[in-house]
Amino acid sequence: MSQNLPPVDESRLAAEWEADKDVLANLAANGDVARIARPVDVSFRGSEQDFERVLTIASQFGFVELDREEDEEGDLFLFLECVQPVDEQSIRALTKKCLQIEILCGVEYDGWGCEAQAGGVH
Repeated sequence: MSQNLPPVDESRLAAEWEADKDVLANLAANGDVARIARPVDVSFRGSEQDFERVLTIASQFGFVELDREEDEEGDLFLFLECVQPVDEQSIRALTKKCLQIEILCGVEYDGWGCEAQAGGVH
């Protein structure tokens, strides 16, 4: 099943990138080496039915399901993980994929996170 990916609103991409820059700056301040691939988790808010569609599409991008949680307000969250570096190009591509999943599945993309990875000389 191949699916055409929808275009993403450029202003939304720009707004997400502003938030992403803050996360990347925080990682860098903790000694992160952006080119090192590491587990990166992303989250979406939606319904169980929507999450099944998310998993079908996201698995084609190399995501695996980590967890599902319900917050105090009763909102459901799906957490996915992929392994990738966190340089600007990689994060911009990740964000675009997640926003496309949002459009296709009727869920709300809720951002990404990862642990800082310091490079060591071996």
